[in-house]
Amino acid sequence: MAEEMKPELAEVQNLEVGDVVTGKVVKVEDNQALVDTGYKFESILPISELSSLHVDKVSDVLSEGDEVTVKVLRIKEDEGKLIVSKKEVDAEKAWAELQQKFETGETLTAKVHDIVKGGLVVDVGVRGFIPASHVEQHFVEDFSDYKGRELTLKVVELDPEKNKLILSHKAVLEEEQERRKKERLSQLEEGQVLEGTVQRLTDFGAFVDIGGVDGLVHVSEIAWHRVEHPADVLKEGDKVQVKVLKVNQEEERISLSIKETLESPWEKVAKEISAGDIVKGKVKRLVSFGAFVEVYPGVEGLVHVSQISHRHVETPAEVLEEGQEVEVKVLDILPDQKRISLSMKEVEPKEPKKEVKEKEENKLQQSSGLNVTLGDVYPELRNLK
Repeated sequence: MAEEMKPELAEVQNLEVGDVVTGKVVKVEDNQALVDTGYKFESILPISELSSLHVDKVSDVLSEGDEVTVKVLRIKEDEGKLIVSKKEVDAEKAWAELQQKFETGETLTAKVHDIVKGGLVVDVGVRGFIPASHVEQHFVEDFSDYKGRELTLKVVELDPEKNKLILSHKAVLEEEQERRKKERLSQLEEGQVLEGTVQRLTDFGAFVDIGGVDGLVHVSEIAWHRVEHPADVLKEGDKVQVKVLKVNQEEERISLSIKETLESPWEKVAKEISAGDIVKGKVKRLVSFGAFVEVYPGVEGLVHVSQISHRHVETPAEVLEEGQEVEVKVLDILPDQKRISLSMKEVEPKEPKKEVKEKEENKLQQSSGLNVTLGDVYPELRNLK
């Protein structure tokens, strides 16, 4: 009988507090699990030592037959109890791995275990907290559908002594965005025509997403005609065609143009207006040497001061004002040079020669009306010598 007991005694492990041992779950109860660790009596794994997070029932985490690694917390020989902890083993291993990931910037994946005030809680061997501001790049009002969702995370702060672990999903998204941005920048070339989406509007232009990176369409590059504010012709979410004007890899800046993808108004006007045509236009600007008149959307021609009227005009402002509707004749059109010469006097009715002659005679009479001699008054005096 003694010889039969020797092999059994030889198999019994000699355990001490602090030892880490692997065993098999032999029984699962609501508040504890019994684990065969090879000791002379079964080890007790309390529900409080199961996980760093709250567990409702042991069966939510363990099942009979599961292999589990535990740490010996207390040995009560007189009571035949060996208290072990799975939580401490997991935590020691987790803190070491988390420290390494923190130093290298490596990511980890975890499932959202709970939603609490101010953020989300995950189990990564220890309790990890994701502040609300670190969940997404945008503001999230309701986190209810995040429970059970797997998130890729980065360690942003850890302190094993205080059992503090702060994680961020937002940081992962930002790094991914930055990676895609650099990749996209390297693919861009000046002259490319791409489809983009208007992301936001400012006073000076529109930012357009062209596949993971935003470029600026300056207000002057939105249309061929003058645009006072981008919001006058664009809205967020609009799909637009843009041409890449310039790419600055170092500063990560992209200059885009919408108008360069459209037919130039000078190309259009060349098809519709020719030299000799009489057209209506609007005075856009007055300068000392003439007036610029818009004869087609985005196309202005010059009426030289000498072409404003048949009569002498000192300055254009004497007879014209900005915004005035006028009729002009096209003297010359050079679309390649973006120049149109116009004339107002060519469409101005000429005064008949007879009327001009009469006016000149009247002026002459008026100017000499007071030049009367004594001979004119007393003709007889002309014969006196």
